Amino acid sequence: MSETIAAIATASGNGSISILRVSGPEAVCVVDGIFMNDDLSKADSYTIHYGWIGESDDERVDEVLVLLMRAPRSYTAEDVVEIHCHGGGQAAKKILELLIEKGVRLAEPGEFTKRAFLNGRIDLTQAESVMEVIRAKNDLALSTAEEHLRGNIRDEIRALREVVLSDMAYLEAALDDPEHIELDEFPATLGTHLCDISEKIEKLIAGYENGRRIADGIKTVIIGRPNVGKSSFLNCILREDRAIVTNIPGTTRDTLEEDAMVGGIRLRLIDTAGIRQTSDVVETIGVKKAKDAIGDSDFIICVLDSSEELTDEDREVLNMCNLKPSVILLNKSDLSPMITIKDIEKFYSENGIKIADSIHDRSIHMLEFSAETRAGLSELESLLEQLFLSDFYSGNNDRKDPVITSLRQKELLIDAKGSIDRLRETMEAGMPEDLLTVDLLSLYESLGSVTGDAMEDDLVDKIFSDFCMGK
Repeated sequence: MSETIAAIATASGNGSISILRVSGPEAVCVVDGIFMNDDLSKADSYTIHYGWIGESDDERVDEVLVLLMRAPRSYTAEDVVEIHCHGGGQAAKKILELLIEKGVRLAEPGEFTKRAFLNGRIDLTQAESVMEVIRAKNDLALSTAEEHLRGNIRDEIRALREVVLSDMAYLEAALDDPEHIELDEFPATLGTHLCDISEKIEKLIAGYENGRRIADGIKTVIIGRPNVGKSSFLNCILREDRAIVTNIPGTTRDTLEEDAMVGGIRLRLIDTAGIRQTSDVVETIGVKKAKDAIGDSDFIICVLDSSEELTDEDREVLNMCNLKPSVILLNKSDLSPMITIKDIEKFYSENGIKIADSIHDRSIHMLEFSAETRAGLSELESLLEQLFLSDFYSGNNDRKDPVITSLRQKELLIDAKGSIDRLRETMEAGMPEDLLTVDLLSLYESLGSVTGDAMEDDLVDKIFSDFCMGK
């Protein structure tokens, strides 16, 4: 990290300003050489300076503000200079070219955050949360990412590592000096510690699916037989005419995917072809895609036409709702009903299928709905919030335990759980205590890999290569 790096930190395209970020041992010196007003070498940290960038009065590039942040109190823990110039891209590009001419290297994607990690200012969970903040699509995803950025995952993991390290130190000391340090009570103490660590790891692993759904959105498939109002429901929830709506069965022949915010929840909606037996080759492919989408979904919204009698095709679709958490919308509630919620309850009772007995129950729920009048939309929003937000909040709206959203972190925690299982097997088999040190070290390193305290360089490079330029 002896090189000084630079990149444009703002998105491309027209905008009021562009920001260039420069970091490294020569950051102040290089920018000072092309800044035509104040002497930056003598300026204090956290000061802003007005002037022009250019090599001479005849070669001015742009009027700028320069923000100076000296090491170690900067984003990268190195000397950092930010140049705020006019937007539009061309001015920033010319300044970047000038910096590169002066010996600065173009930064790689994520290199500023990587330097912050390597310099010890943040751990790996905080570094990953930077992109979580940038990519957040709803308030809950943003608040979860910000909690990660503040270090809630790091603090949890490092507390567990401290316990493991203490046990390792005691065991090593006892093996080196058995005359003064006894191990008689150690297995019981270790067992208690492992039980507590295992419980906390299991909570983190179990919370991953919810964390992923909040970060990425809940993959929600809309199913039903033809002409029950699936496309009308999609247009209703999107509040725009996104899907074609006709009274001709089989209009939708492929999946149509859209994102919608419903009651603070991001739904990744997938409108599907009407499920029925058909001789039409193209429609048959659409029906197969609809059934495949169910298997890949997190949640099902099943649409029935409540103004018509229940058909065999409706019954087939209702049976599919047993595969995933679902809500059945009895659509067209503004018309005279031919199907009621009690009819659906009776159908499931006769087929031995469980329906939800509370609003928090992730099985099958039912609501009266009208895509025409939007009646029932607020009830649907409330249901989704209860189903998917209750895992994140306690009764007084305080956040519950830390929630991971990274698959990498989940896999490492599974490795750590495996080390605990092996430790217990070794203890139950009555093996010599010195064999415990191997699995204790494995547990310690697996936990350290989550935070980056024990991480191979090539994996670190891979993680930061997914970051955006200038971050």
